[in-house]
Amino acid sequence: MGLLSFFKDAGEKLFGKGQAQAAQQAAAADPASAEKKAAADGAAAKAIEDYIRAMNLDATGLMVEFDGGSSAVTVRGIAADQATREKIVLCCGNVAGVGSVNDQLTVETPVEESKYYTVRSGDTLSKVAKEFYGNANAYMQIFEANKPMLSHPDKIYPGQTLRIPPKG
Repeated sequence: MGLLSFFKDAGEKLFGKGQAQAAQQAAAADPASAEKKAAADGAAAKAIEDYIRAMNLDATGLMVEFDGGSSAVTVRGIAADQATREKIVLCCGNVAGVGSVNDQLTVETPVEESKYYTVRSGDTLSKVAKEFYGNANAYMQIFEANKPMLSHPDKIYPGQTLRIPPKG
């Protein structure tokens, strides 16, 4: 897939708690310390990886790296299928503080890739379904494609990136 851009200021707030928060604060207090920057980046990567697993997603050899200087995540591993690969990438990118994801995941059984859509103010899943599929009632296909990150079809927010699978 390559490099995907995300809204840095939108998404799950993973870096403001626990070890990630402590490491970020230590790095901010001593910006010249490469050791503290590496610890902050490592804690952020761990928080993202834990979030991926909390969504019941996984890949063989899953590795997540975060570079705070460029706000970029690199993700590697082998996903069982295309949907899992795309959901892992979305978990990485829909995190506040992440501006881009370098997707280096591979898939055991490749199929056609989904498109991506960034939610704008006033959007609904029905409106997005109408735009991509020509049928507003196809919104459940988009909702299902973005589970478990979406818990309800009405809970989307501006700046969020969604998977739009091929018309089924």
